Amino acid sequence: MSRPVIENLVWIAVALGVVGVYLSWTAGRLDRLHTRMDAARAALDAQLVRRASVVVEVATSGALDPASSLVLYEAAHAARQAEEEHREVAESELSQALRAVFADVDQVEVLKAAPGGEAAAEELAAAVRRVPMARRFLNDAVRAARALRRHRKVRWFRLAGHAPFPLAFEMDDEPPADLADRPT
Repeated sequence: MSRPVIENLVWIAVALGVVGVYLSWTAGRLDRLHTRMDAARAALDAQLVRRASVVVEVATSGALDPASSLVLYEAAHAARQAEEEHREVAESELSQALRAVFADVDQVEVLKAAPGGEAAAEELAAAVRRVPMARRFLNDAVRAARALRRHRKVRWFRLAGHAPFPLAFEMDDEPPADLADRPT
C-alpha cells in the first residue's frame, strides 16, 4: 500500500473512533437520564404512598366529621389500590378530596384541636407539599430524556435500546391552601 492510502485509512479510523466515542458518551448520558428518571419515579411513588398513608391515618383518627373522614378514606384507599394506568386519576381525586375537606379553615382547626391533631396536621401538610416537588423532579427528568431521545443520532443508532419512551406523571397535585401554608 502506498503512503497516501495508509494516511487516508488512519484518518478514517480516527474519525470512526471519534464518532464511536461520541456515540458512546451520548448513550451513557441517556442511560444516566433513565437512571435519574427511575430514581425520581421511585421517590414520587414513595411520596404518594406516604401522602395516602397520612390521609388514611387522619381519616380514621376520629378528629374529622364522619362524612369528611369517609371521603378522605375512600380517596386515599383508591389511590393506594389503583393500577398503574389509573394511578394519575386516583391521585388527582385524592388531591381534590383533600381540597374539598380542608377548604374550610375550621376543618384544619378541628383537626389540630383533636388529641394528636397538631402532629397529624403537620405531617399531612408536609406530605401534601412533597408530592408536587417529587412530581416536578420526575417530569424534569422525563423532559430531559425525551429531548435527548428525539435527536436523530439517538434514533438512527438506537442508543436508547429497548427502553420505553419516558412518560410524565400528570396529576392534580394542588394542595389545600390552609395545609400548604403551614410551616413544618
